[in-house]
Amino acid sequence: MRVTVIGTGYVGLTTGICLAYIGHEVACADTNESKTQQLRNGNIPIYEFGLPEMLEACGERIRFTTECREAARTADIVILAVGTPAKAEGAPELAYLYAAMETVLDGIAEKSTPTLIVNKSTVPVGTGDKLAAMAASRGISQFVDVASNPEFLRQGSAMSDTLYPERIVAGGSPQAQAILKELYGPLLRQDFSPPALAPRPPGLETVPFYAVDLKSAELGKYAANAFLAMKISFINEMANLCDRVGADVSEIADILGSDSRIGKAFLQAGIGYGGSCFPKDTKALHHIAGTSGYDFKLLSSVIEVNRFQKYVLVGKLRSALGALGGRKVTILGLTFKPETDDMREAPSLPIIEALLAEGACVTAHDPVGLNAAKNLLPAVVTTTTNLDEALQNADAAVLVTEWPIYLNYGGRTYRERMKQPIFVDGRNALPVSDRSWLDYYGVGMRALPSAALSI
Repeated sequence: MRVTVIGTGYVGLTTGICLAYIGHEVACADTNESKTQQLRNGNIPIYEFGLPEMLEACGERIRFTTECREAARTADIVILAVGTPAKAEGAPELAYLYAAMETVLDGIAEKSTPTLIVNKSTVPVGTGDKLAAMAASRGISQFVDVASNPEFLRQGSAMSDTLYPERIVAGGSPQAQAILKELYGPLLRQDFSPPALAPRPPGLETVPFYAVDLKSAELGKYAANAFLAMKISFINEMANLCDRVGADVSEIADILGSDSRIGKAFLQAGIGYGGSCFPKDTKALHHIAGTSGYDFKLLSSVIEVNRFQKYVLVGKLRSALGALGGRKVTILGLTFKPETDDMREAPSLPIIEALLAEGACVTAHDPVGLNAAKNLLPAVVTTTTNLDEALQNADAAVLVTEWPIYLNYGGRTYRERMKQPIFVDGRNALPVSDRSWLDYYGVGMRALPSAALSI
């Protein structure tokens, strides 16, 4: 099938490359000439595992263009994958989506064959109907069908999540659902040859396909992210309680996770969620509920717990060091999660702000995210790509992002490098065997004073 993807961010680029890999002819269109030229040269402008190799494997089945209208005119299916960032009140900004739709309709108006427009951007309920109304206002609704096909990608594993999804959701008319079922046929049947860098998970033979109406598809994406955010906030509340009563949240999580009705996923206590999806989508769903006349109390609490959770680490540092003025604190990890350079809603930023407000001298290290972070960090923050240098003479280290380089560094090495072996673990991720070398403080974990170990 001939597919055009409008937008080459995480979702659009990953979707376009994976669709080309499984055999479709794909045009990825974006108004950014610099980014488009990078992609033509085979350079991926985002850090996402496996995408450069996948792009190379696609060969001539994929192309990159800034001619969005022309790309839409020649397509059987147009996928909208543009940004919908949050506005101040929490509602998503839809101006980019509507502008992209206008451009697509300009192209479609020049032909007289059917085109399916598929919205992959996360949008409020009813947006699909508005997109269809835009086509109707042009007098071309007989040639246009609109569908919703929400994505459920995790940054850092977007390629695997696209090739081996837990489900594919198709919202729209029966005709639109049938076309999407054909588009994703190789993924649904899992009959394509898996790339070497992303082998097929053992036992995966087919992928569920959910054919639903437009509004259910649009709301379903928000519901999934809000529920996962709720699990994160719940276990963080339990962690904060554990700190006060002397229990261990990792043991609580094991008890909860063993219940098949709950499951183990997203029960890792720490500093809360960040990134481009959970913060934006929880606020957007809360706004949707409010404008619909419903007070979503549970979601209000989820958002508030997550906002507060980032500052728990600062309190732990105060308990360990006393006044933070003049103390060197090393931040380990800036990106919101490992295996990405994305700084959107990264917990590191408010943590650093709070430390600076208390007079701490902050040094930051990240194996991938320093370039993305440089314009977001205050000028007084020292950054370095050398982990040894970052830890030299540090009064404390704070693990914010659980990159492997930090987990494999070794407790003894931390102790030797630092001025004081105070380690605050915002992800409860440091191997247990390393903790005894340090004055270790986790979130909801029993504090472990370092042993008198000879070095």
